[in-house]
Order: sequence, then C-alpha cells, then structure tokens
Amino acid sequence: MSLIDDLKFDAHGLMPAIAQDANSGRVLMLAWMNAEAFEATCKTGFAHYYSRSRKKLWKKGETSGHVQKVVDMYLDCDGDTLLLKVDQTGPACHTNRESCFYRRRQNDTWETIEEPIHD
Repeated sequence: MSLIDDLKFDAHGLMPAIAQDANSGRVLMLAWMNAEAFEATCKTGFAHYYSRSRKKLWKKGETSGHVQKVVDMYLDCDGDTLLLKVDQTGPACHTNRESCFYRRRQNDTWETIEEPIHD
C-alpha cells in the first residue's frame, strides 16, 4: 500500500493543499494537487502543485526561485486535504508578499495588512 492510496481526490482529480510556514505557523497559500503533484512532492522534497489555469504540474518557485522545501506533511481526517509545513524561500504569493492571505476583513471592507516585498 502506498501513501497515495489514502488520498481522496475530487471529481477533477484534485485536492487542496495548504502551505504553512514551518517556523512561524503562518498560512502562506492554498493550491491544488493531483496525484502527479503529490508524487513529485514526495520524491523531490519540494512542493509541486497542479495549476488549474495552465492545466499542468508546476514546482512552486520554478520561475521565481521562491521554492518551498517540505519539512512535514499532514493529511486531514477526511483524507481530502493536505497540509504542507514548508521552509519558504522568498515570498510565497505571486504578488510578492510573504503570504497570499494579506487582506483582513475590517467591517465592510478588506484591509491590506502586508505590503509587497521589494528587492
């Protein structure tokens, strides 16, 4: 039996994968994995995801250099969501922020709580 046998993918062959900073505990992003992305992540030790817009496998940071080294991986109680504890190199978000979750609800609006990182 393989680890992948315990994963429950949706009708599109995908499952959500949450990336969390292994040191701070901050949630960095949510992306999608298919079986190929899961296997590549396990094999290489770096987070791989499935891009729904490009319809292909991608290694996080393959163009930006902002890779995610997987420190630990957890499967939720239903077997349909993964949590990756990662060592993040550079910002996780494509907007050049540490986390994709940089807007907080403030009454009836979204308040930006984190500015982009400038090199």
